Amino acid sequence: MSEAKHMVEQEPPKRSARPIRRELVPLFDELRGERVIVRPHHISDFDEMWEAIQESRDELRPWLPFADQSPDDLRAWLTRAEARWLTRETLGCAVVDRATGRFAGNIGLMIRDWEIGYFEIGYWLRTSAAGKGFMTEAARLVTDFAFDHLWANRVEMRCDARNERSAAVPRRLGFTQEAHLRWNGTFVNDALRDTLIFALIRTDPRWPER
Repeated sequence: MSEAKHMVEQEPPKRSARPIRRELVPLFDELRGERVIVRPHHISDFDEMWEAIQESRDELRPWLPFADQSPDDLRAWLTRAEARWLTRETLGCAVVDRATGRFAGNIGLMIRDWEIGYFEIGYWLRTSAAGKGFMTEAARLVTDFAFDHLWANRVEMRCDARNERSAAVPRRLGFTQEAHLRWNGTFVNDALRDTLIFALIRTDPRWPER
């Protein structure tokens, strides 16, 4: 029997049961790695986050529309982030340089389908924090939390096909590239864009040996 035929005939796994309502799931005060701390956003993050966005505006603008937001836009976003944390709609977090306590970027775990355990991670890093392994470690911490505490079956990351820095994060962590979607969205200037989709599922190994 060919490997392809064998894969088709395998019985797909059943969805894992959600043991309690998502609004009641215990979350974390912080996740600690060797280089970074991941913790929930607070409205008090405004000054540091605004500074990071201003510093990184030119690098963020091609990929993320919030690069040109106003101070009031950011204050409103942080207020919504705190509310969404309580409802478990999106777990928006600051990435903090553990050595200095400085705000390094943002990472969010979005619930795509609670019933089947399907999540997506989004992230950005300030320019001066790039190249230090911060986001790879933060994404690993958040992915482990999703599988170990939120009964995830699938964790996904998406990025623009031309954003090589962003695509490097799931690749380093051993996520499988499942798709290259052509012309499925637009940039902030309305130019058509391609999207890469990476995923890790519960039966995949965590993590690659280095």
